[in-house]
Amino acid sequence: MFWSALPGAISLGLIWGLMAIGVYITYKVLDFADLTVDGSICTGGAVCAVLMASGVNAWAAIIVAIIAGALAGLVTGIFHTLMGIPAILSGILTQLILWSVNLKIMGQANQVVDSRGSYVIVSQLDAGWSILIMFGFLAVIIAALYWFFGTEAGCGIRATGNNPNMSRAQGINVSLNKIIGLMISNALVALAGALLAQYQGFADINMGRGAIVIGLAAVIIGEAIVTRISRNFAVQLTGVVLGGIIYYIVYQFVIWLNLDTEYLKMFSAIVVAIFLAIPYWKKRYFGKFAKKPKQPPEGGGALPAEGALTAEQPTAEADPPETAQAEGGADHV
Repeated sequence: MFWSALPGAISLGLIWGLMAIGVYITYKVLDFADLTVDGSICTGGAVCAVLMASGVNAWAAIIVAIIAGALAGLVTGIFHTLMGIPAILSGILTQLILWSVNLKIMGQANQVVDSRGSYVIVSQLDAGWSILIMFGFLAVIIAALYWFFGTEAGCGIRATGNNPNMSRAQGINVSLNKIIGLMISNALVALAGALLAQYQGFADINMGRGAIVIGLAAVIIGEAIVTRISRNFAVQLTGVVLGGIIYYIVYQFVIWLNLDTEYLKMFSAIVVAIFLAIPYWKKRYFGKFAKKPKQPPEGGGALPAEGALTAEQPTAEADPPETAQAEGGADHV
């Protein structure tokens, strides 16, 4: 049963890995704790489901869903930059707004997508084809992000996340870069929501609940895997997707063990908390066992190189103290 369900877990992991890329942009690149994703993923799914139910093509519905997600990121950015609201609270406020907006879009708590009677890009009825499609999606998105964050605008966003004060001193518009980063992030999250709605055949008002935990879990798991391999940006994004796949394989394994799935989100939160705490524990409790560097001389200055001469180490070629003193006395005579 586990192996037969593995393709479905991988395809879901790829979709949520796409969502985790959006989380990575705000959490790692922009250094912005954005909780908008719990609402924007549902917005993408709701917009896509309603448009497809109205007869709109699946690709056109996805484009509109991406625009809706970008607008959600824009609202969070305005709350934070123009109104001075803290980052976390800005995301929470937008998330609350999106709850009402998503209900208004769907007109009810859920909206069905007829994956049998209409064309969908991915579907759980054909998990193997969905995996291939998602690999193509992710390859294009990772390549586009790798190119964009290498441009001047992308480097400005990365600089803003790394050191906003220095970026501001260099003439970079920090507020604009934060807004652009949030729009890109939530556009990707909404894209994942639209694909998820097509894949599972419906959009639900609760489909985004706990999405930030899954995204963080994928980011942290992926970072732990690929950090020692390479610090390349594209490799890091690929690791995030791999983290999403691993998360859903573990999820499927827990279901196969007949464990209580109601505790899965709690376990995910605990795992994320532990992985976040590991660097702190390593520095605080295990740093004292690290090899201490050599202390500089009391008089200051740099440490002498190995084999270098010091005042306390006369060489064989140097005159002994008695000879030097005798010669000094002869000169005075």
